[in-house]
Amino acid sequence: MKLINTIFLPFVLIITISCTSNNAQISTPVAKQDTVIRKIKDTISLTAVGDIMLGSAFPSKTNLPPDDAVNSFQAVDSLLRGDIVFGNLEGCFLNSGNSNKCNGINPNNCYAFRMPERYAGIYKDAGFNVLSIANNHVGDFDAKGRKNTARILDSLKIHYAGQLNKPFEVFEKDSVKYAFCAFAPNENTVSINKIDSAKALVARLKLMADIVIVSFHGGGEGARFEHVPRKNEIFYKENRGNVYAFAHAVIDAGADVVLGHGPHVSRAVEVYKNKFIAYSLGNFCTYGMFSLKGNNGIAPLLQLKINAKGDFLYANIVSVKQDKINRLTLDDNHGAFKRIKELTDIDFVGHQLKFADNRISLKD
Repeated sequence: MKLINTIFLPFVLIITISCTSNNAQISTPVAKQDTVIRKIKDTISLTAVGDIMLGSAFPSKTNLPPDDAVNSFQAVDSLLRGDIVFGNLEGCFLNSGNSNKCNGINPNNCYAFRMPERYAGIYKDAGFNVLSIANNHVGDFDAKGRKNTARILDSLKIHYAGQLNKPFEVFEKDSVKYAFCAFAPNENTVSINKIDSAKALVARLKLMADIVIVSFHGGGEGARFEHVPRKNEIFYKENRGNVYAFAHAVIDAGADVVLGHGPHVSRAVEVYKNKFIAYSLGNFCTYGMFSLKGNNGIAPLLQLKINAKGDFLYANIVSVKQDKINRLTLDDNHGAFKRIKELTDIDFVGHQLKFADNRISLKD
């Protein structure tokens, strides 16, 4: 995989970023349309999962798995394959330090995730090549955790985006140019609530890339928030975004795939203007303090196929489940697939999707 560190003519890239707060204004890249006609592959494969946190050494090592996380993805090892293998990095990589968010709180009751730095190699070895760092846990250990996480991902050549100082990344693999950007409602992230700014960024990235992938961390959390409400979701007095309006807006601006996470449960899927939206991919591999009760313990492993124009072809859903003892395993009852179908039928009445044999396709 070859990272584009310099955008060659006829592309011109200008980035001005303010790192002061989530309300900061981000200017977007300026690029000229590529006039060279290139042939890219007819079918592009994207594998996508939701939240991943392999174990936190904070507040103590008792929150690390007994195998030191090396077997975290054993049940799905052969499935984490594709041109793009995506997940949401729900925590930072840092070997030591305390979290300011836990000041005045019993650390054992504080949700702050600090994965040992050595765990980053487990993601790389599993096959992940694109990660979102736009969420509420990458910043659990402030700038030190964010910077160290970025340093480690850079060293492993894993693409990532979503913080104010890294709103997007453009890279090339197998002659396909990809742009990846990520959004969230949290401090130091690129805001999901500034939809006009998001559209401007996506529109300019589309001039630079064949395929634009957008990730968002948004919506309320838990079993009460399985549905897509088409309005701003307020959770613990925080505006977690209008994920429906956001997803449609970035597709209108040029996004080819939209991948959501944040609610810790699966949500409906949609195809809008021939582009695929997953509104939440749930808890995929989350060790420790995460609730895995009921639908919080099931999730999809999405195997998405799109064509050279970024249009949806079909998606296979491999259902997985988690519990505190067996951790991540395949779900022979296909719970995530069934639940996504149910939610899609309810939330998007009249949709033109066919759900059969763990596959999502367009109706004839």
